[in-house]
Amino acid sequence: MAVCGVHQHWRFAGGRQAGACWGRGRAVEVERGPRRGETRATAKAGKSSSRDGWLSLFLESEESEGFRRAASNDDPAERAVASTSAAAAPAPAAASLGEDSAAFSLEAQKRSSWTVFFSLLTVVLAGLYVVWIDPDQVGLGAQYVASLETTFAGHEEAVMLGLLLIFGAAHSGLAALRPKGEKVIGKRAYRVGFALVSLPLAAATVFYFINHRYAGTPLYNLQGVPGVHSLVWIISFASFLFLYPSTFNILEVAAVDEPELHLWETGVIRITRHPQMVGQLMWCFAHCLWIGNSFTIVTSLGLCAYHWFGCWHGDKRLRDKFGEDFDKLERRTSVWPFAAILDGRQ
Repeated sequence: MAVCGVHQHWRFAGGRQAGACWGRGRAVEVERGPRRGETRATAKAGKSSSRDGWLSLFLESEESEGFRRAASNDDPAERAVASTSAAAAPAPAAASLGEDSAAFSLEAQKRSSWTVFFSLLTVVLAGLYVVWIDPDQVGLGAQYVASLETTFAGHEEAVMLGLLLIFGAAHSGLAALRPKGEKVIGKRAYRVGFALVSLPLAAATVFYFINHRYAGTPLYNLQGVPGVHSLVWIISFASFLFLYPSTFNILEVAAVDEPELHLWETGVIRITRHPQMVGQLMWCFAHCLWIGNSFTIVTSLGLCAYHWFGCWHGDKRLRDKFGEDFDKLERRTSVWPFAAILDGRQ
């Protein structure tokens, strides 16, 4: 049945169907013969039909023939087929529940905000070097690492696991306390305190790995295998596309903008709900491929275990804040890369 406007009626006479529909300020009379596709339209009230009207009628006649036969009771079997086809039509895409993790508008950036950010970054890094890193000045970090080396009798793998455990407990513990802490001292102040604890512990862990990456027991050596060097570089570079810049608002990390707990949904989240975990797995695989000793493998296992815990902990925090919205998002995303896309949830 061709729909030309908001009202229409049909009559049946001599095996022919005739009808009128009103739209665009005029009535158009449509007449269809017994043979399929035999359609004639005329304009009532002395007005001829326009080219657009004829095109609309032609498209309706050719593309919706099965639906019109069902609507006019030509054939019950065809009516059932048309109903089944309508029911099988794809459902509209679900409304987005979260934010776009890939969104970045250069026009929305304020020069003053980035000036403050780089000023804070300079001050923090300078203070971190003096107070934490340089053993010839305050050097609290060197004392911290030395205490662990004494505790574990100089076993590099044990020291590394200790560094990871302490960092993980502080980092995830403070993240879990964030809702309560923000109510007491505010969002920006809590973020600053969080950074003052996490950043030095992370720095000590990273520098210890760099300084001891060739320690431990040698297990294998693939560095001379053709293509391994290039593969390691490619995987390492790709891992950082999944790591921190993919979902972090840098201005919120530095508390220049008020920090928020975001429910990301698009961008890299379509590939994996936990891009940092995926990036860390890739980074660990690349380094184990290049440095085949016990220290690198133990470090990688510790990092992977912590990030796997982070998947559970991160989901729990989002569920606590967003409730049913997160449950819906969880069902249409995946932890493992591309799983939700391959099985049609994305």
